[in-house]
Amino acid sequence: MSAGCGPEVEAVTRGLGFDCHDVAPVVSVRAPWELAHWTMPLLEVLIIGGAVFAFVHAVRRYRAGDPVNLALWWTSLVYLFVTEPPLYFPEWFGLDRLYGFIFAHNQFTVQFMGDRLPLYIVAFYPVISQLAYELVRSLGIFARRGPVAGAVVVAFACQVFYEVFDQIGPQLKWWAWNPGNHIVNHPALASVPMTSMLLFASVSMAAMTYLVMRLAGGRARDGGPRRGWALVPRVLVAGVLTPPAMAIAGIPASLFGGDHPDTTAQAWVLGVELALVWLAGAWIVVAHLRSTGRGTDEPLSAFGRYYPAIYLCGLAVCWIGALPAYFGAHDGVTRDGTPIGSGPYALACFLAAGLLLAAQHAKRFARPAASVTG
Repeated sequence: MSAGCGPEVEAVTRGLGFDCHDVAPVVSVRAPWELAHWTMPLLEVLIIGGAVFAFVHAVRRYRAGDPVNLALWWTSLVYLFVTEPPLYFPEWFGLDRLYGFIFAHNQFTVQFMGDRLPLYIVAFYPVISQLAYELVRSLGIFARRGPVAGAVVVAFACQVFYEVFDQIGPQLKWWAWNPGNHIVNHPALASVPMTSMLLFASVSMAAMTYLVMRLAGGRARDGGPRRGWALVPRVLVAGVLTPPAMAIAGIPASLFGGDHPDTTAQAWVLGVELALVWLAGAWIVVAHLRSTGRGTDEPLSAFGRYYPAIYLCGLAVCWIGALPAYFGAHDGVTRDGTPIGSGPYALACFLAAGLLLAAQHAKRFARPAASVTG
Protein backbone atom coordinates (compact mmCIF):
# COMPACT_ATOMS: atom_id res chain seq x y z
CA MET A 1 0.00 0.00 0.00
CA SER A 2 1.33 3.44 -0.94
CA ALA A 3 2.28 5.79 1.86
CA GLY A 4 -0.65 7.97 2.77
CA CYS A 5 -3.12 5.80 0.84
CA GLY A 6 -5.16 4.04 3.50
CA PRO A 7 -8.66 2.67 3.00
CA GLU A 8 -10.39 6.04 3.51
CA VAL A 9 -8.06 7.83 1.10
CA GLU A 10 -8.46 5.06 -1.42
CA ALA A 11 -12.26 5.23 -1.26
CA VAL A 12 -12.33 9.01 -1.71
CA THR A 13 -9.83 9.14 -4.59
CA ARG A 14 -11.59 6.31 -6.44
CA GLY A 15 -14.78 8.32 -6.13
CA LEU A 16 -12.91 11.15 -7.86
CA GLY A 17 -11.82 8.78 -10.63
CA PHE A 18 -8.23 7.81 -9.82
CA ASP A 19 -6.27 5.43 -7.63
CA CYS A 20 -4.14 6.96 -4.88
CA HIS A 21 -1.69 4.04 -5.22
CA ASP A 22 -0.90 5.06 -8.79
CA VAL A 23 0.49 8.57 -8.32
CA ALA A 24 3.80 10.35 -8.86
CA PRO A 25 5.51 11.01 -5.52
CA VAL A 26 6.87 14.47 -6.40
CA VAL A 27 5.18 16.00 -9.44
CA SER A 28 2.85 14.88 -12.22
CA VAL A 29 1.75 16.59 -15.42
CA ARG A 30 -1.22 15.65 -17.61
CA ALA A 31 -3.06 17.18 -20.54
CA PRO A 32 -5.84 19.66 -19.66
CA TRP A 33 -8.34 17.84 -21.91
CA GLU A 34 -7.81 14.64 -19.91
CA LEU A 35 -9.18 16.13 -16.67
CA ALA A 36 -12.34 14.79 -15.04
CA HIS A 37 -14.52 17.86 -15.72
CA TRP A 38 -14.46 20.65 -18.30
CA THR A 39 -14.44 23.31 -15.58
CA MET A 40 -11.09 22.14 -14.20
CA PRO A 41 -8.78 23.68 -16.85
CA LEU A 42 -10.94 26.83 -16.75
CA LEU A 43 -10.40 26.98 -12.99
CA GLU A 44 -6.65 26.54 -13.42
CA VAL A 45 -6.39 29.40 -15.90
CA LEU A 46 -8.56 31.62 -13.71
CA ILE A 47 -6.56 31.04 -10.52
CA ILE A 48 -3.01 30.65 -11.81
CA GLY A 49 -3.45 33.65 -14.10
CA GLY A 50 -4.82 35.58 -11.13
CA ALA A 51 -1.78 34.71 -9.02
CA VAL A 52 0.55 36.01 -11.73
CA PHE A 53 -1.55 39.18 -12.08
CA ALA A 54 -1.47 39.63 -8.28
CA PHE A 55 2.31 39.18 -8.20
CA VAL A 56 2.87 41.77 -10.92
CA HIS A 57 0.61 44.17 -9.04
CA ALA A 58 2.44 43.48 -5.75
CA VAL A 59 5.83 44.17 -7.35
CA ARG A 60 4.53 47.48 -8.71
CA ARG A 61 3.27 48.46 -5.26
CA TYR A 62 6.61 47.45 -3.75
CA ARG A 63 8.58 49.53 -6.22
CA ALA A 64 6.29 52.48 -5.50
CA GLY A 65 7.01 52.24 -1.76
CA ASP A 66 4.37 49.91 -0.33
CA PRO A 67 5.72 46.42 0.59
CA VAL A 68 2.45 45.04 2.06
CA ASN A 69 1.07 43.47 -1.12
CA LEU A 70 4.30 41.66 -1.89
CA ALA A 71 4.77 40.56 1.72
CA LEU A 72 1.19 39.27 1.80
CA TRP A 73 1.68 37.38 -1.48
CA TRP A 74 4.69 35.49 -0.08
CA THR A 75 3.17 35.07 3.38
CA SER A 76 0.25 33.29 1.74
CA LEU A 77 2.66 30.68 0.39
CA VAL A 78 4.38 30.27 3.75
CA TYR A 79 0.96 29.69 5.30
CA LEU A 80 0.16 27.19 2.53
CA PHE A 81 3.25 25.09 3.20
CA VAL A 82 2.69 25.21 6.96
CA THR A 83 -0.93 24.02 6.77
CA GLU A 84 -1.41 21.87 3.66
CA PRO A 85 1.05 18.97 4.22
CA PRO A 86 -0.45 18.08 7.65
CA LEU A 87 -3.91 18.13 6.06
CA TYR A 88 -2.86 15.75 3.29
CA PHE A 89 -0.69 13.46 5.37
CA PRO A 90 -1.77 13.78 9.03
CA GLU A 91 -0.11 10.46 9.85
CA TRP A 92 3.29 11.92 8.97
CA PHE A 93 2.88 14.58 11.65
CA GLY A 94 1.22 12.46 14.31
CA LEU A 95 -2.10 14.19 13.70
CA ASP A 96 -4.10 11.28 12.35
CA ARG A 97 -5.80 10.67 15.70
CA LEU A 98 -6.46 14.38 16.16
CA TYR A 99 -7.76 15.24 12.68
CA GLY A 100 -7.97 12.05 10.63
CA PHE A 101 -8.10 12.02 6.84
CA ILE A 102 -9.99 15.16 5.78
CA PHE A 103 -10.16 15.44 1.97
CA ALA A 104 -8.42 14.78 -1.35
CA HIS A 105 -8.02 16.91 -4.45
CA ASN A 106 -8.73 15.53 -7.88
CA GLN A 107 -6.00 15.27 -10.50
CA PHE A 108 -5.34 18.55 -12.29
CA THR A 109 -2.87 19.48 -15.01
CA VAL A 110 0.07 19.96 -12.62
CA GLN A 111 0.11 18.18 -9.26
CA PHE A 112 2.59 17.82 -6.39
CA MET A 113 3.08 15.64 -3.29
CA GLY A 114 1.67 12.36 -4.53
CA ASP A 115 -1.09 14.12 -6.49
CA ARG A 116 -2.37 15.72 -3.28
CA LEU A 117 -1.49 19.36 -4.07
CA PRO A 118 -2.60 20.89 -7.41
CA LEU A 119 -0.66 23.86 -8.74
CA TYR A 120 -3.85 25.92 -8.83
CA ILE A 121 -4.25 25.46 -5.06
CA VAL A 122 -0.74 26.85 -4.56
CA ALA A 123 -1.85 29.84 -6.62
CA PHE A 124 -5.21 30.16 -4.85
CA TYR A 125 -3.71 31.28 -1.53
CA PRO A 126 -2.05 34.47 -2.87
CA VAL A 127 -5.03 35.06 -5.17
CA ILE A 128 -7.68 35.14 -2.45
CA SER A 129 -5.52 37.07 0.02
CA GLN A 130 -4.57 39.70 -2.58
CA LEU A 131 -8.10 39.97 -3.91
CA ALA A 132 -9.59 40.67 -0.47
CA TYR A 133 -6.77 42.92 0.72
CA GLU A 134 -6.73 45.00 -2.44
CA LEU A 135 -10.50 45.43 -2.37
CA VAL A 136 -10.45 46.61 1.25
CA ARG A 137 -7.40 48.80 0.72
CA SER A 138 -8.89 50.50 -2.32
CA LEU A 139 -12.01 51.34 -0.32
CA GLY A 140 -9.74 53.26 2.06
CA ILE A 141 -10.69 51.20 5.10
CA PHE A 142 -7.13 50.36 6.14
CA ALA A 143 -6.01 53.96 5.74
CA ARG A 144 -8.98 55.42 7.58
CA ARG A 145 -9.92 52.78 10.16
CA GLY A 146 -6.72 50.87 10.80
CA PRO A 147 -5.52 47.24 10.50
CA VAL A 148 -8.02 45.68 12.93
CA ALA A 149 -11.12 46.98 11.15
CA GLY A 150 -9.47 46.31 7.81
CA ALA A 151 -8.74 42.71 8.78
CA VAL A 152 -12.37 42.21 9.82
CA VAL A 153 -13.54 43.37 6.40
CA VAL A 154 -10.93 41.10 4.80
CA ALA A 155 -12.54 38.20 6.70
CA PHE A 156 -15.92 39.21 5.25
CA ALA A 157 -14.56 39.71 1.72
CA CYS A 158 -12.71 36.38 1.78
CA GLN A 159 -15.86 34.63 3.01
CA VAL A 160 -18.02 35.80 0.13
CA PHE A 161 -15.39 35.37 -2.59
CA TYR A 162 -14.11 32.04 -1.24
CA GLU A 163 -17.47 30.37 -0.72
CA VAL A 164 -18.65 30.78 -4.32
CA PHE A 165 -15.69 28.48 -5.02
CA ASP A 166 -15.97 26.26 -1.94
CA GLN A 167 -19.65 25.43 -2.38
CA ILE A 168 -19.29 24.22 -5.98
CA GLY A 169 -16.01 22.27 -5.81
CA PRO A 170 -17.28 18.89 -4.52
CA GLN A 171 -20.11 18.72 -7.08
CA LEU A 172 -17.69 19.27 -9.96
CA LYS A 173 -15.14 16.82 -8.54
CA TRP A 174 -12.50 19.45 -7.90
CA TRP A 175 -12.00 17.73 -4.56
CA ALA A 176 -13.91 15.44 -2.21
CA TRP A 177 -14.35 15.59 1.56
CA ASN A 178 -14.06 12.41 3.57
CA PRO A 179 -17.64 11.77 4.77
CA GLY A 180 -16.39 9.39 7.44
CA ASN A 181 -14.40 12.11 9.22
CA HIS A 182 -16.64 13.25 12.08
CA ILE A 183 -13.84 15.15 13.80
CA VAL A 184 -13.36 17.93 11.22
CA ASN A 185 -15.93 17.49 8.43
CA HIS A 186 -19.04 17.72 10.59
CA PRO A 187 -21.13 19.77 11.04
CA ALA A 188 -21.43 20.87 7.42
CA LEU A 189 -23.49 23.28 5.36
CA ALA A 190 -24.63 20.97 2.55
CA SER A 191 -21.34 19.34 1.46
CA VAL A 192 -18.94 21.91 2.98
CA PRO A 193 -17.62 21.55 6.55
CA MET A 194 -18.45 24.62 8.59
CA THR A 195 -14.99 24.67 10.14
CA SER A 196 -13.55 25.12 6.65
CA MET A 197 -16.01 27.92 5.93
CA LEU A 198 -15.08 29.82 9.08
CA LEU A 199 -11.41 29.05 9.74
CA PHE A 200 -9.99 28.73 6.24
CA ALA A 201 -12.29 31.06 4.33
CA SER A 202 -12.25 33.93 6.83
CA VAL A 203 -10.22 33.70 10.03
CA SER A 204 -6.93 32.63 8.44
CA MET A 205 -6.90 35.38 5.82
CA ALA A 206 -7.93 38.07 8.31
CA ALA A 207 -5.23 37.00 10.78
CA MET A 208 -2.60 36.79 8.07
CA THR A 209 -3.48 40.23 6.71
CA TYR A 210 -3.34 41.78 10.17
CA LEU A 211 0.03 40.17 10.91
CA VAL A 212 1.49 41.33 7.61
CA MET A 213 0.20 44.85 8.16
CA ARG A 214 1.80 44.96 11.62
CA LEU A 215 5.07 43.22 10.76
CA ALA A 216 5.76 44.44 7.22
CA GLY A 217 3.64 47.55 6.86
CA GLY A 218 5.41 49.75 9.37
CA ARG A 219 8.48 51.89 8.90
CA ALA A 220 12.11 50.86 9.04
CA ARG A 221 14.59 52.55 11.35
CA ASP A 222 15.49 55.07 8.67
CA GLY A 223 11.84 56.12 8.43
CA GLY A 224 11.27 54.54 5.03
CA PRO A 225 9.27 51.42 4.11
CA ARG A 226 10.75 48.03 4.91
CA ARG A 227 12.44 46.55 1.88
CA GLY A 228 14.55 43.65 0.67
CA TRP A 229 15.81 41.00 3.04
CA ALA A 230 14.37 42.84 6.04
CA LEU A 231 10.94 41.57 4.96
CA VAL A 232 11.90 37.89 4.84
CA PRO A 233 11.81 37.07 8.58
CA ARG A 234 8.60 39.10 8.96
CA VAL A 235 6.96 37.17 6.12
CA LEU A 236 8.01 33.87 7.71
CA VAL A 237 6.76 34.88 11.15
CA ALA A 238 3.40 36.06 9.78
CA GLY A 239 2.91 32.84 7.84
CA VAL A 240 3.80 30.61 10.81
CA LEU A 241 1.65 32.56 13.28
CA THR A 242 -1.48 32.44 11.13
CA PRO A 243 -2.48 28.81 11.99
CA PRO A 244 -2.51 29.47 15.78
CA ALA A 245 -4.93 32.32 15.17
CA MET A 246 -7.19 29.88 13.36
CA ALA A 247 -6.97 27.50 16.28
CA ILE A 248 -8.09 30.22 18.69
CA ALA A 249 -11.20 30.91 16.61
CA GLY A 250 -11.96 27.19 16.61
CA ILE A 251 -11.94 26.86 20.42
CA PRO A 252 -15.65 27.67 21.02
CA ALA A 253 -16.85 24.89 18.70
CA SER A 254 -14.21 22.48 20.00
CA LEU A 255 -15.77 22.70 23.48
CA PHE A 256 -18.57 20.51 22.12
CA GLY A 257 -16.18 18.03 20.48
CA GLY A 258 -14.41 15.03 21.93
CA ASP A 259 -15.12 11.35 21.43
CA HIS A 260 -18.86 12.01 21.16
CA PRO A 261 -19.18 15.47 19.56
CA ASP A 262 -22.41 17.42 19.76
CA THR A 263 -22.58 18.46 16.11
CA THR A 264 -25.80 20.42 16.64
CA ALA A 265 -24.15 22.63 19.24
CA GLN A 266 -21.07 22.96 17.07
CA ALA A 267 -23.22 24.01 14.11
CA TRP A 268 -24.85 26.73 16.21
CA VAL A 269 -21.50 28.02 17.46
CA LEU A 270 -19.93 28.05 14.01
CA GLY A 271 -23.08 29.58 12.53
CA VAL A 272 -23.00 32.41 15.06
CA GLU A 273 -19.32 33.04 14.33
CA LEU A 274 -20.01 33.11 10.59
CA ALA A 275 -22.92 35.50 11.16
CA LEU A 276 -20.58 37.78 13.14
CA VAL A 277 -18.14 37.81 10.21
CA TRP A 278 -20.96 38.95 7.90
CA LEU A 279 -22.45 41.49 10.32
CA ALA A 280 -19.18 43.04 11.48
CA GLY A 281 -17.70 43.20 7.98
CA ALA A 282 -20.83 44.65 6.41
CA TRP A 283 -21.27 47.16 9.24
CA ILE A 284 -17.71 48.48 8.86
CA VAL A 285 -18.09 48.78 5.08
CA VAL A 286 -21.44 50.59 5.28
CA ALA A 287 -20.24 52.91 8.06
CA HIS A 288 -17.13 53.70 6.06
CA LEU A 289 -19.05 54.43 2.87
CA ARG A 290 -21.43 56.73 4.73
CA SER A 291 -18.60 58.69 6.34
CA THR A 292 -17.11 61.80 4.80
CA GLY A 293 -13.61 62.00 3.39
CA ARG A 294 -13.38 58.23 3.11
CA GLY A 295 -9.86 57.58 1.89
CA THR A 296 -9.93 59.69 -1.24
CA ASP A 297 -6.18 59.18 -1.70
CA GLU A 298 -6.45 55.41 -2.13
CA PRO A 299 -5.90 54.33 -5.76
CA LEU A 300 -7.90 51.68 -7.57
CA SER A 301 -5.31 49.43 -9.20
CA ALA A 302 -5.67 47.49 -12.42
CA PHE A 303 -5.68 44.27 -10.40
CA GLY A 304 -8.41 45.55 -8.07
CA ARG A 305 -10.42 46.96 -10.95
CA TYR A 306 -10.48 43.86 -13.15
CA TYR A 307 -9.51 40.63 -11.41
CA PRO A 308 -12.24 40.32 -8.73
CA ALA A 309 -14.88 40.73 -11.45
CA ILE A 310 -13.09 38.22 -13.68
CA TYR A 311 -12.93 35.78 -10.76
CA LEU A 312 -16.66 36.10 -10.08
CA CYS A 313 -17.53 35.72 -13.75
CA GLY A 314 -15.36 32.61 -14.06
CA LEU A 315 -17.02 31.00 -11.03
CA ALA A 316 -20.45 32.06 -12.33
CA VAL A 317 -19.74 30.12 -15.55
CA CYS A 318 -18.91 27.05 -13.47
CA TRP A 319 -22.11 27.44 -11.44
CA ILE A 320 -24.26 27.89 -14.55
CA GLY A 321 -22.79 24.71 -16.00
CA ALA A 322 -23.49 22.88 -12.72
CA LEU A 323 -27.10 24.06 -12.25
CA PRO A 324 -28.86 21.27 -14.20
CA ALA A 325 -27.19 18.58 -12.09
CA TYR A 326 -27.66 20.69 -8.97
CA PHE A 327 -31.44 20.97 -9.44
CA GLY A 328 -31.62 17.31 -10.42
CA ALA A 329 -29.90 16.18 -7.23
CA HIS A 330 -31.71 13.85 -4.84
CA ASP A 331 -30.99 14.01 -1.11
CA GLY A 332 -28.06 16.33 -1.80
CA VAL A 333 -26.39 14.02 -4.34
CA THR A 334 -26.33 14.41 -8.12
CA ARG A 335 -26.92 11.57 -10.59
CA ASP A 336 -23.13 11.40 -10.99
CA GLY A 337 -22.86 10.65 -7.27
CA THR A 338 -21.31 13.95 -6.24
CA PRO A 339 -22.57 16.02 -3.27
CA ILE A 340 -23.94 19.49 -3.90
CA GLY A 341 -23.11 22.64 -1.98
CA SER A 342 -25.53 25.21 -0.63
CA GLY A 343 -26.92 27.13 -3.59
CA PRO A 344 -28.69 29.75 -1.42
CA TYR A 345 -25.52 30.47 0.52
CA ALA A 346 -23.45 30.69 -2.66
CA LEU A 347 -26.02 33.06 -4.14
CA ALA A 348 -25.83 35.25 -1.03
CA CYS A 349 -22.04 35.30 -1.40
CA PHE A 350 -22.29 36.22 -5.09
CA LEU A 351 -24.62 39.10 -4.21
CA ALA A 352 -22.42 40.34 -1.35
CA ALA A 353 -19.29 40.12 -3.50
CA GLY A 354 -21.08 42.03 -6.25
CA LEU A 355 -22.07 44.76 -3.80
CA LEU A 356 -18.48 45.06 -2.58
CA LEU A 357 -17.31 45.49 -6.17
CA ALA A 358 -20.08 48.01 -6.81
CA ALA A 359 -18.92 50.01 -3.78
CA GLN A 360 -15.35 49.83 -5.02
CA HIS A 361 -16.16 50.95 -8.55
CA ALA A 362 -18.58 53.63 -7.37
CA LYS A 363 -15.80 55.39 -5.50
CA ARG A 364 -14.87 58.70 -7.02
CA PHE A 365 -11.52 60.15 -6.13
CA ALA A 366 -11.33 63.82 -5.45
CA ARG A 367 -7.86 63.87 -6.97
CA PRO A 368 -5.42 61.36 -8.48
CA ALA A 369 -3.30 59.45 -6.00
CA ALA A 370 -0.05 61.23 -5.35
CA SER A 371 2.04 58.28 -4.21
CA VAL A 372 1.37 54.61 -4.81
CA THR A 373 -0.49 53.48 -7.91
CA GLY A 374 -1.48 50.05 -9.14
